[in-house]
Amino acid sequence: QVQLVESGGGLVQAGGSLRLSCAASGTIPITQSRAWYRQAPGRQRELVATIISGGSTNYADAVKGRFTISRDNAENTVYLQMNSLKPEDTAVYYCNLKAFWSGREYWGQGTQVTVSS
Repeated sequence: QVQLVESGGGLVQAGGSLRLSCAASGTIPITQSRAWYRQAPGRQRELVATIISGGSTNYADAVKGRFTISRDNAENTVYLQMNSLKPEDTAVYYCNLKAFWSGREYWGQGTQVTVSS
C-alpha cells in the first residue's frame, strides 16, 4: 500500500508564496507520474501540474509561470512551489501518484491553501 502525505498549506496574502510537499511511503510502485490537483468549493477537481518519470513537467494554463513542480527521488517526495498566488488559487490541493504498470492512482488527504485578497 502507498501512503501520500501532503504538507505546507496555509493562509497567505495575494502575491505571496507557498511550498507544498508530498511524501510517499509504503510499497511504492514503479511510478508513471506524480501530480498535484486542486479542488475549490463547488468545483470539480482539476489538474494543476504533473511530473513524469523522465522528468518532464506540464502545467495547467492558470498556473503556468507561477507554479513549479519538482521531485526528490531519494526522498520519494514531490513539491509544488507556488508564487504570485491569487485568490482564485484557493482550494484543497491533493497529491497524486500513478503507477506505471497497473495505472492505479493513489491520493493524499489534501492540504488547504487559502489566498486572501
